[in-house]
Amino acid sequence: MRGPAKCLAGGFEAFLKEAIMGLLDGVLGGGQDGGGAISAIGELLGSQEGGVGGLVKSFEAGGLGELARSWVGKGENLPISAQQIEAVLSSGVVAQYAQKLGVDPHAAAGQIAQILPQVIDRLTPDGDVPSAGGLGGLGGLLGGLKL
Repeated sequence: MRGPAKCLAGGFEAFLKEAIMGLLDGVLGGGQDGGGAISAIGELLGSQEGGVGGLVKSFEAGGLGELARSWVGKGENLPISAQQIEAVLSSGVVAQYAQKLGVDPHAAAGQIAQILPQVIDRLTPDGDVPSAGGLGGLGGLLGGLKL
């Protein structure tokens, strides 16, 4: 069962996760890393309160709003370091990502630093953060999916 039928059958959370994974697979060219990093970034975005907008707010609160806004905006994406990722995201988030990929937390932060700006950039092609809603800000992303 896929798409709306799966949603109606009560598997909305699984449906949302599947949709995010499919979107990220397309965004990052699919299969470059066996799907592990894509899946982990998808879970990071899916678990972030407020979705993409909530993640941007976390960076703003950590003094790195300019970086996050560059990923959303239409210009060049500013780079972020592993140390900056570790400073903004909780150690639990980074550790969970690291565990999923089988790497140490600092290496995981480095991977997030490489992937996250590209993902946010591609998920915000019009230069706007999706509005928050019942789907934690990810609802706007699903509107562009062909299910």
